[in-house]
Amino acid sequence: MTHVHALAADIERLFDLPAEQAAAEAATVERAIAMLDRGEIRVAEPDGEDWRVNEWVKKAILVYFRITVSALIEIGPFTYFDKVPLRSVRPEDGVRVVPPAVARYGSYLAPGVVTMPSYVNIGAWVGPGTMVDTWATVGSCAQIGADVHLSGGVGIGGVLEPPQASPVVIEDGAFLGSRAIVVEGVRIGAEAVLGANVVITASTPIIDVTGPAPVESRGYVPPRSVVVPGTREKAFPAGSFHLPCALIIGQRTASTDRKTTLNDALRSYGVAV
Repeated sequence: MTHVHALAADIERLFDLPAEQAAAEAATVERAIAMLDRGEIRVAEPDGEDWRVNEWVKKAILVYFRITVSALIEIGPFTYFDKVPLRSVRPEDGVRVVPPAVARYGSYLAPGVVTMPSYVNIGAWVGPGTMVDTWATVGSCAQIGADVHLSGGVGIGGVLEPPQASPVVIEDGAFLGSRAIVVEGVRIGAEAVLGANVVITASTPIIDVTGPAPVESRGYVPPRSVVVPGTREKAFPAGSFHLPCALIIGQRTASTDRKTTLNDALRSYGVAV
């Protein structure tokens, strides 16, 4: 890993330079982005029970944006004008990309990934066997685990700046229902199930209602939790109104298959959609 440490040091140095000076070493930045594209480095990675952010990798993306000039991109009948080319996919990669799905260069798609017409941004890491369903979006630097299902219209937010900020993390085996939204560095634990239209930001109350008293937290959904949208009342000068929250209503049972449908996971709690 000595070469990676040397590359990290070079990126840290270039990050502090003006764009015109950093551009003189564009090959160094390109090497980092190419390694991201191949999955050899990641913006964030598991570190015991937590996740570690590799700030220098984010900085490489930011320098890449600064020193790269937009150019015409032509793919068949489609024409684009951008700083970042589209990611190349070869049959030997073992990835299925359904037109017009788009993955940006510098994102990683592991073998077994299926992307329906959707969008995966630079810096994202999508693990093996994961489904990115129709019109789902995976934002910059988001980390999506293995065997995850992102249903139609799911929105995974991007967290590129500041470099030290944690990206959105969806751990292995999680199932996100249609139009669920997870942003601002929220972490979804392994094999958790989010019902349709669940919205979780860094400030969204996540309330476990499975015990005798509600237990509130923010920013993290524990593994195997079953989560549905909810509201709770809050008083304002103009009156009382209901604000959104996310409710943990139970746990996936040991007998529940990881490939279960959303309805199967929710039906035992009387909230199947």
